[in-house]
Amino acid sequence: MAKKAKKKTVVRREYTKADVKELRAHSKAKTPVTKISKLTKRTVAALRAKAGKLGIGLGHRRPAKKTAKKKS
Repeated sequence: MAKKAKKKTVVRREYTKADVKELRAHSKAKTPVTKISKLTKRTVAALRAKAGKLGIGLGHRRPAKKTAKKKS
């Protein structure tokens, strides 16, 4: 008989002032979100939601595409 998979329980943790400070530092350093997620033990979605509420960007930013000049 197959064993039942254990159900993960969701435990919500409040953001402390130190957590917010760390998130702002990672934002400024442009640390990838997956790396922040592993360090803080929070999901990527949770980090993006909090960053959105704080009005800061998260993760790397892709540089603007350079358009080639057309020869006339």
